[in-house]
Parts: sequence; C-alpha cells; structure tokens
Amino acid sequence: MRRVVVTGLGLVTPLGCDVETAWSNILASKSGAGPITRFDASDYKCQIACEVKPADHEYGFDPGKRVDHKIQRQVDPFIIFGLDAAGQALEDAGLTDMSDEMKLRAGCSIGSGIGGLPGIESESLVLAEKGPGRVSPHFVHGRLINLISGQVSIKYGLMGPNHAVVTACSTGAHSIGDAARMIRDDDADIMVAGGAEATICPIGVAGFAQARALNMSYNDRPEQASRPYDRDRDGFVMGEGAGVIVLEEYEHAKARGAKIYAEVVGYGLSGDAYHVTAPHPHGAGAENAMRMALRKAGMEPGDIDYINAHGTSTMADTIELAAAKRVFGDDLGGASMSSTKSAIGHLLGGAGAVESIFCILALRDQIVPPTLNLDTPDEGTEGVDLVPHVAKKRPVKAVLNNSFGFGGTNASLILKAI
Repeated sequence: MRRVVVTGLGLVTPLGCDVETAWSNILASKSGAGPITRFDASDYKCQIACEVKPADHEYGFDPGKRVDHKIQRQVDPFIIFGLDAAGQALEDAGLTDMSDEMKLRAGCSIGSGIGGLPGIESESLVLAEKGPGRVSPHFVHGRLINLISGQVSIKYGLMGPNHAVVTACSTGAHSIGDAARMIRDDDADIMVAGGAEATICPIGVAGFAQARALNMSYNDRPEQASRPYDRDRDGFVMGEGAGVIVLEEYEHAKARGAKIYAEVVGYGLSGDAYHVTAPHPHGAGAENAMRMALRKAGMEPGDIDYINAHGTSTMADTIELAAAKRVFGDDLGGASMSSTKSAIGHLLGGAGAVESIFCILALRDQIVPPTLNLDTPDEGTEGVDLVPHVAKKRPVKAVLNNSFGFGGTNASLILKAI
C-alpha cells in the first residue's frame, strides 16, 4: 500500500501567521480573542471574536507576502488566507519550483465551511443600493469555495486532482483525509490539503448568535470566553484563518530527501443522521468516526497519546468526551486530550486543518498544547487529562484529531511519528 506522509506546513491564525509563531503562542497559553474590530458590533449579542491580526500587529498577517495585489482585490479573505497558508506549506516542503512532470502528479484539496460570506454580504448591499450594473464582475469566482484550490493550482501549476470539501466544521479534516486517499489510490504523488475560513462579518456573527451558538456572556472578558469542558462555557468564539499541509507519497518524499513530519495512518468519517445543528445525544457519529480511524490505522486505543478534541466550548463537549470514553475506555487515562479552540477560537471550515498541524507539532516537539480557561471542569471530566492552562511535556508517538460539523458530519484523523 502507498503510504502518505506530511512534508510541509502552513498556518494563518489569530495567534500568528506562520507555523512557529502560532505554535509558540499556543504553547505560551496566549489567547487570540478580543473585541471585534472589523465592524461596529456594539449592538450585537456577541461582540468578540478571534480575528487574524492586521499587518502592523506583532504577529499580524501581511497578505502581500504571497498573494498578488490584483488577486487580493478580487477575492474574499478566506481565499487570501488559504493561498498564503498553501504557499507556506509548499515553501516548507521545498516544492515551490516543481518540474513539469512532478506538477502533473500534484494536486489540491483545500476547502471551506462557508466561503465568501463577507463578499456575498457586501455585494448584496451594492445590488440593493446601486443596482445590478454595479455588482463586481469578480463576485462569483471571488467567493466560491473551490477557488482556494483553483487559485493555488493556478499559481503553482498543479495539474493533479483539484478538489474542494464543504462539510461545515469538519471540512479541514475531511480535506486532508480525502487528499490522503487520493495519494493512496495513486491519483497523485503530492497533495496540498487543508481548510480556510473568514466569516467575521455582520451577517456571520448575527446568524450564529441568533442560532445561540456563539458566546454572549463574556463580551467584557474575551480572553476568557472560549472555555471547553468548563462548567461556565457559553458557546464558541468565532475564529478565522487557514491551515494547509503538503501530503506526499512516502517513497516519493524519501527519493527527493524531503523532511518528513508525520505519517497519516487513519481516517474515519461518519454521519449522525440526527439533527441539523445538534450532535447525536449519545455521540454515536463521533464514536463511529474515531473507531473507523483506529481500524484504518491498525491501532488500538492505547496507542494514541494525544487527542486534539473538537471541543468547541458548547454542550457538545460533554458528548464528545463521553464518546471518547466509550472508544478508549481505561486507555483514555493514559492519553492527554485538549482543545486548542480555547486559544484561537473556532475556525469553522479551517479548524480541522489548523488543529491537525498542532497535532503534528505535538509529535515533533513531544509537547501537547493546553486547554485554556478550564477553571471549573465539567462533570464527567474526572480522570481525563484535559491539559488545563499550561502545555505539557510528554511522550507523543501517535495523535488523533476530531472535527465534527453541522448536519451531523464527523471526521477523525490519526497521525503518527515516522
């Protein structure tokens, strides 16, 4: 069987817009949350978010570094974030100048949960206020979810599979899992895979707030608002950004002397078949995804050292934890399990990819990131190492990343050291 390894990483997050900055801030227990600055949110129920910081910030985002100014004017921020993260990953992998032959076997699988919501909102106002003749000619292709993969493919000449996943908050993980399958099935030797999201805009915040999904009790304490597994949690904090990795067939990577971070060994996916927004009350879908990932990896529960939980800071946390207890049994006591959404918020379609990168870095550095704001652990957390407040040094040979989304869509990925 063709093996799949990770040879490049790229991140754009509220805590840093390169891999090492974001990771060091995560390990330092920093929070990316703050008051919304993109628009006047003073009349909104939720007034906080985890925004990607502007270029003049200590760890802000400079879109001009990898994205042409003409493209920036035409597309929504999620595409800009995805393009930059993909560029980082290809640079890290040493693949920005591939041969024509290699490009024929290199593809993209980068998705988004929602896509160009800010642009849809703004151009709808243009239509209403100024008429159809004033709508941007770039409106459609600047908002489409598959245009991250499209733009990356065009910029780097990638002529292999051109794919985009849309599975709500499972998108990033599904994108990576699907891309790994394409390599295993010999459809490609290299895949640029991940997810991106940028929906911190008036309609996005209002919509999630009206669905009672967002935190609305900590507007005066944004850094304390995302608190997975804590009794005082009150909804998720919206984040934004992108995570992209380079996946490569193992022998192909070895032949060119590539740096190898980890191997993708397990991918589980399932459906709850229960409710549009609520998870299955017993976590059946989450359990099925984790069990499938373990089976595909040929691993036992005791082989997993770290779980990056979906852990959104909602009531779904307890459901995920109960499912993990059924899957792992007593072995859960020997693992660590944390939610990095406590630091960077919920990146929706980008979450699974960003969190997969944090899992890979945990393997690399033998340290697991913390769950912030875990002051009063919820009932049922006893005996589970949720890594409260501070990062923890420990042996890490294999990791599992969970991502679950609206519509009852679930994904679990397992990566291991090589």
